[in-house]
Amino acid sequence: MRLSTTLLLLPAALVSVSEAFYIPGWSIRSYKDQDPIPLYTNKLTSPTTELPFAYAEQPFVVPVTHDGPGSKFGPRNIGLNLGEVLRGDRISVSDYELVMGKDIPCAYLGDREVNRNDVQKANRMVRDGYVVEWIVDNLPGATSFVTIDKSKRYYAAGFKLGTFENDEAYINNHVTLVLRWRNMPDHPGRKLIVAFEVYPKSVSGPKGKCPDNLETAKPLELVVPQGAESLTIPYTYSVYWKEDNSIDWANRWDLYFMNDEESVSIHWLAIINSVVIAMLLTIVVAIVMLRTLSRDIQKYNSISGPSLDAEAKADLEDAEDALEETGWKLVHGDVFRAPALGGLFAPLIGSGMQLIFVTLSLLVLSAVGILNPSYRGGFISFGLFLFIFAGFFSGYYSTRVYKTFKGDNWKKNALTTGLIFPGFLFATMFLLNLFVWAQASSTAIPVTTLIALGAMWLLISLPLVFIGSYLGFQREAWEHPTRTTQIARQIPPQPWYLRLIPSILIGGIIPFAVIFIELLFVFKSLWQDKSSYYYMFGFLGLITGVLILVVMEISVVMTYFMLCYENWGWWWRSFLVGGGSAVWVFVYSAWYYFTKLQVQGWTSGLLYFAYSALACAVYGVLLGTVGWVASYAFVRRIYGAIKAD
Repeated sequence: MRLSTTLLLLPAALVSVSEAFYIPGWSIRSYKDQDPIPLYTNKLTSPTTELPFAYAEQPFVVPVTHDGPGSKFGPRNIGLNLGEVLRGDRISVSDYELVMGKDIPCAYLGDREVNRNDVQKANRMVRDGYVVEWIVDNLPGATSFVTIDKSKRYYAAGFKLGTFENDEAYINNHVTLVLRWRNMPDHPGRKLIVAFEVYPKSVSGPKGKCPDNLETAKPLELVVPQGAESLTIPYTYSVYWKEDNSIDWANRWDLYFMNDEESVSIHWLAIINSVVIAMLLTIVVAIVMLRTLSRDIQKYNSISGPSLDAEAKADLEDAEDALEETGWKLVHGDVFRAPALGGLFAPLIGSGMQLIFVTLSLLVLSAVGILNPSYRGGFISFGLFLFIFAGFFSGYYSTRVYKTFKGDNWKKNALTTGLIFPGFLFATMFLLNLFVWAQASSTAIPVTTLIALGAMWLLISLPLVFIGSYLGFQREAWEHPTRTTQIARQIPPQPWYLRLIPSILIGGIIPFAVIFIELLFVFKSLWQDKSSYYYMFGFLGLITGVLILVVMEISVVMTYFMLCYENWGWWWRSFLVGGGSAVWVFVYSAWYYFTKLQVQGWTSGLLYFAYSALACAVYGVLLGTVGWVASYAFVRRIYGAIKAD
């Protein structure tokens, strides 16, 4: 009942966290009239491919000039943090001239001569729906929309590279930039940028100047004229500054978030669904723990005790029958026997502890607003650094488990822990990077970044694993309440639902049912609607808490059933059952790919399934560790309560 009460109070206790959806900027930057403001170009992304490209490197855009307007802001290429590099950002200063408060009806940027091959590339990218990302004052250029009832305005980050109509592609070579501003409180003459809107248009204008009339100009089709070897694309732009006091600087990111009532209602529905499942499972665990186990332990202790009273002797026969019926007590001499492949099991548990620390830290930092979309690449950067420094916990807990298995070569275990799972992640990323390199995508990790990642792993994380392992080996091994016999007890035939594959699938379906609604939002943000941001980390934190509780309970129940059927091989099974929902998440990702996405090209498909499998592996190791910890505590508790030689 205590677990049920805690679970019921969970949403109320964390409601303040669920409100932590506000995404602040790091610092306010103000401008005065006539201040020049840089416009940064970033990358092109598409909902139909998983291959972004650097905008400034495309052969159909106007290259920057050595002494252009953007040169006054310093180096053209902006230094990126590690997270920005890994997510494919390539930010550079453009030659679009922005001056605070200065409207420009039309300005000529330049012409670009594009050959046939590059015209075909631009045509293909327009057909694939590529979206351009520009940045001003740390705000992504946005396409503005209004709701059906015209009561709200919201933004989608980026704007379309072009339009595709009647089997013809047109490139958007003119942009109207609308920058909304408001006066800075307590600082007269200083202004704050609160919105950045981009309205693209395809214009077939003259070379070297702006069109005479932007409204009536014909669109520019991406086709090389007959008799010519190239297509000339003129680039022009307009700039308008509009005062808007309806948007506070602190809330300027809110327009990028689809925070409508329907979305919030679905999130709360997901939480209610999760809590109901957890409550039902908690009742099952309570019945097992409070009724069945308590009765079994009392009867077993009465049989094994040194003296029996009259009532106990009268019930001896019934108790012996109960003893035979409940076989978990019969394996007390084998239940703590070290599992097969213990040298692999301990490192995986250590890596799971490492992932638990990283995940919980990221959830907290995101829920309180420290990690947010305005800190571009921050989530990946923090996650990577936390993973590197959490190698200490990986080594410590891996060695504690290893020593419990009577292992004495802690250095070998530490090396295995530091290499096996991080090495698997690094090798997979490297192999996938080869395919991305071949496509010249901006997500291709540069060689220098790969070397830096390898150095962080081998020179920082691995030594921390050894330090943690050394300290863990100095501690006493975990003592078990029963002694292990010399000869292993034979495991009798098991019912079908306790066999390996069925138990993993059955044990995984319930945790998956807890999270599948929230997965819709996560998948949509990651794969489908790349112009939006996932920001409801408060809800995600609630779901994660319920998920961990459910995984613990389902692992305990499955372990108890195994022991009742005299199957003492629970070590690996509790780990695999705990992470069993990873199988269903991968199946769900495959369903999402074929029903929701329109991904084109085998490379994009390969990247989608490879990254999904990698994420599921991380998810499985994390929850597998949670399941094992719960089962280990459960087994120690019940066998510590019986009197056995």
